[in-house]
Amino acid sequence: MFNHSEKLFTDEFNHKWLTYLNAADAAGIPPITNPKILKSIKQVFAFSDFVAAGCARDPAMPVDLIDSGDLIRSYAKDEYLQKLQAILSGVTDEGTLSHLLRRYRHRELVRIAWRDLSGWADLSQTVSDLSAFADACLEHALNTLYQWQCRRYGTPTAADGSTQHLVILGLGKLGARELNFSSDVDLIFSYPKAGDTRGAKEPMGNDEFFARLCRRLIKVIGQLTAAGFVFRVDTRLRPFGESGPLAMDFEAMEQYYQQQGREWERYALIKARVVAGDKDAGALLLDRLHPFIYRRYLDYSAFESLREMKQMIALEVKRKGMENNIKLGAGGIREIEFFGQIFQLIRGGVTPALQNPGILKVLKTLTDERFIPQEVCDELINAYVFLRNIENRLQAFSDQQIHKLPADDHDQLRLAVSMGFPDKESFNTALKNHRDIVHGHFQMLLESGDTDDRQRNIDDPSEIIWQNPPAGQRAENMLSAMGYDRPDEVIKLLDYLKNDPETRALSPRGRRRLDQLAPRFLKEIGTCENPLITLHRIIDLIKTIERRTSYLALLLENPTALSHLVKLRTRQPFPIW
Repeated sequence: MFNHSEKLFTDEFNHKWLTYLNAADAAGIPPITNPKILKSIKQVFAFSDFVAAGCARDPAMPVDLIDSGDLIRSYAKDEYLQKLQAILSGVTDEGTLSHLLRRYRHRELVRIAWRDLSGWADLSQTVSDLSAFADACLEHALNTLYQWQCRRYGTPTAADGSTQHLVILGLGKLGARELNFSSDVDLIFSYPKAGDTRGAKEPMGNDEFFARLCRRLIKVIGQLTAAGFVFRVDTRLRPFGESGPLAMDFEAMEQYYQQQGREWERYALIKARVVAGDKDAGALLLDRLHPFIYRRYLDYSAFESLREMKQMIALEVKRKGMENNIKLGAGGIREIEFFGQIFQLIRGGVTPALQNPGILKVLKTLTDERFIPQEVCDELINAYVFLRNIENRLQAFSDQQIHKLPADDHDQLRLAVSMGFPDKESFNTALKNHRDIVHGHFQMLLESGDTDDRQRNIDDPSEIIWQNPPAGQRAENMLSAMGYDRPDEVIKLLDYLKNDPETRALSPRGRRRLDQLAPRFLKEIGTCENPLITLHRIIDLIKTIERRTSYLALLLENPTALSHLVKLRTRQPFPIW
């Protein structure tokens, strides 16, 4: 890989290598002699200032990675947990806990970056290692802090006498086990039942106990110290956002989502996974939230919100500087994730195979279930792997949360070579091809049955008659042209629907759906044999279902269903007036 531009990076590598050798010599560390390691060092040091500087700062660390065999092998399941248990045994204070976690983080991120940059680990191994490492850090830090806090404030207990433990849900890339090299961890904290602590001189409510525990955990994991941080922690996706409590009991959390949960919160919870704490209780919590996340029917009510989310993404893409952002820009990582997750939101309740947080598995399921062609799946997967590898290369260079392509020619070439390309031109061509394909698929999403108000024709007679019918002859002419032989009766029926108490009580979203649906009905009914009778029947039906706005959404998204419904009401026996 490195040989493509060896001359360009030789001086840079020599400087970094000499710095390491001097540090190792000063510390009495023997030189590295392993041929396989020596062969990889040149490209790893050239591609990552973070790895080179870390080895020079602690020259014993790379030797330990080599001698232990950790550098050249994949870890077994739960190996991070076992290693941390040995490292943290005997810790008695928060300062030491924080220091040891940060020191261990440095070792393991050097290991992960080295394996990734040398080609010894593919993307799936890299993101899996990063996620497993985060899980282990959260688990051990939580267990340690929980024990210390119980000694001081007592054990949190429910009214039935059961001991309460914290549940940590990981969202986003952590929840999907797809963590990138310098990622935040998105967390939600919860505990099963309300109650009070028992067994100490300073008892408190479970809510206060767990709030304090969460604050301490966030500090230990996320606070920036002289030794850095373990992971940046983001809790803004919790119920009520930044204004909400850090931790809620299961009952309060379920109530929040069922009563106030919004579509974007369903979107976020698709990737929810119990990453630390009481795993059994966490599984029960996710079961309770499952009906909110995944509906047991094809969720047509989600279309409107998803279109709004898509529009927000499209608008952000147009912001200045986004063209070089491989996550948020056009054809970036976010567009691929959105592609998969809208199918999960709409169809996940009736297709359990889609209830998987991993985007690559979701894309494969979409092909298996014949929702998308194999070609589309392959294109999105190839682009996703390509873009995620770029993301890790960018972030492994200096351990910073970067998603923008470098502006400097030298850094552009470094990135291209690290991705296996001989020059930046060929790399940029491949990148553009992937992003163009992704953005094309993204733009096609939700195009069918688009109900966006901006797409409606304000000059359409059916729109005019429903929204603001003109007086006198003009209204009669419009309705006659649409097929209605008694225009004055049509206006009365429409006024009857508009002024009905149930219609007036509709939510803004429900009213918007009715405003989109009524002109379609008017147009369809006008082609019937007895349009006035059919309109009367349809209005009676709308009055029955309009408070259940998901039914309106279903008709909006299925023009065929709307046509069939009109035909059925037309053929219904005439009532006796």
